[in-house]
Amino acid sequence: MIRINLLAVERARAKQKFTLQIGQKLTIVCSLILIVGALVVGWRYWSLTKDSKQLDDDIAAAQRETTRLHSIIQQVQQFEQRKAQLQQRVQLIEQLRKGQTEPVHILDQISRALPSMLWLTELKQNGNEIVIDGRCMALTALSDFVTNLEASGYFKKSVEIVSSQTEASPQAGERIKFSIKALFQPKG
Repeated sequence: MIRINLLAVERARAKQKFTLQIGQKLTIVCSLILIVGALVVGWRYWSLTKDSKQLDDDIAAAQRETTRLHSIIQQVQQFEQRKAQLQQRVQLIEQLRKGQTEPVHILDQISRALPSMLWLTELKQNGNEIVIDGRCMALTALSDFVTNLEASGYFKKSVEIVSSQTEASPQAGERIKFSIKALFQPKG
């Protein structure tokens, strides 16, 4: 009897069915490459979109912070202007305080230097230069006044008599109208 092995034929046929041809293999490999490439491109697009959204959010937050800081900078500038104004005022007040004693000394020394029968009609100050106008009954009173001013130490020597005129008065007789100029020198 002859034996035929039918199983071997079926195995060969099954083997032939699963054996792929080169073209089919190439198609599968290219398809896999395309799928992997599409997945990589998709992942990269997703990550770039995510990064772009994050950057947009960061820019918006930075702009909000810039706006907030701009208002704070304006407030700081206003405070600095106010501070500068206040410092100017304080300096002016200090300057006035320093200059406050000078007129007091001028008037004090002039009043101490006044002899009897002499009175003042006008006192002008331009810096340290002082012009005094007045009237007296005798020239000796005027000369005593000039000597007393020079002796006070607050006026530089050579207080000069700018003018002296005699004028007639119906009530008191003759009076002398005078004008003198002196330089005030405050004591250090």
